[in-house]
Amino acid sequence: MTRTRSIALILVVVAAIVVGGYIAYDQVLRGDDVASLTLPSTAPSADTGGTAPTLATAASSEASSSTAPSTGGSVAGEWTVGTGSVAGYRVREQLANLPAESDAVGRTESVSGSITVESDGDAASLTAGTLTVDTTTIESDESRRDNRLRSEGLQTDQYPTATFKVSQPVEIPAGALAGTASDVTLVGDLTLHGVTKSVQIPAKAQLAEDKVQVAGTLTFPLSDFDITPPNVGGFILSISDEGTLEFLVSFERA
Repeated sequence: MTRTRSIALILVVVAAIVVGGYIAYDQVLRGDDVASLTLPSTAPSADTGGTAPTLATAASSEASSSTAPSTGGSVAGEWTVGTGSVAGYRVREQLANLPAESDAVGRTESVSGSITVESDGDAASLTAGTLTVDTTTIESDESRRDNRLRSEGLQTDQYPTATFKVSQPVEIPAGALAGTASDVTLVGDLTLHGVTKSVQIPAKAQLAEDKVQVAGTLTFPLSDFDITPPNVGGFILSISDEGTLEFLVSFERA
């Protein structure tokens, strides 16, 4: 084989790999244009800030229907996860060394758990809480991506749940009790992919129409939880080594 033909053959092979990788990226792992999970505004606006998937829209609609603070008495007591609660992941997909157009996002409404709130005069604090997510029910806009996560990445077949347990009391800001989204930090143990780590989750909370609404995100190296990012075609199509956990939870009186 002549040198010219060898070079031509190499170019054809490289082109086939690149095209194949792009097809996989475009048809299987292209990211979603999905807005982050956030608390509903107490002043509803026509501007939604982007198109969100059905689950997120349902959660926002559920929460938006209750914007005036009202507990019918003290906020103290047991609260359980109610309808419209959503949790999931957000991760950046990459073609070679180039970032994808957007993040891949998967979500589920299969969220359960409870919190305990204690009050002392006008002050209130969250003294205990647990959240459990059924990772086997997480869905994105691409079923082939979801199927890959059954045995790769999150390996949901092997690790069907993710849990978070509060380990330190959280003071509930007065603004949150008055119905204004307020910053809180949730300190606790996160168990994901069979690994438990102590984490601090930045979140916002508010009380609205007999519901305690909490939204938070945590970005972390996937290696912290022994998660190996799945890839297609080796270096051609890969997942960022960081992921983000997202949740919007609405608690109702037990």
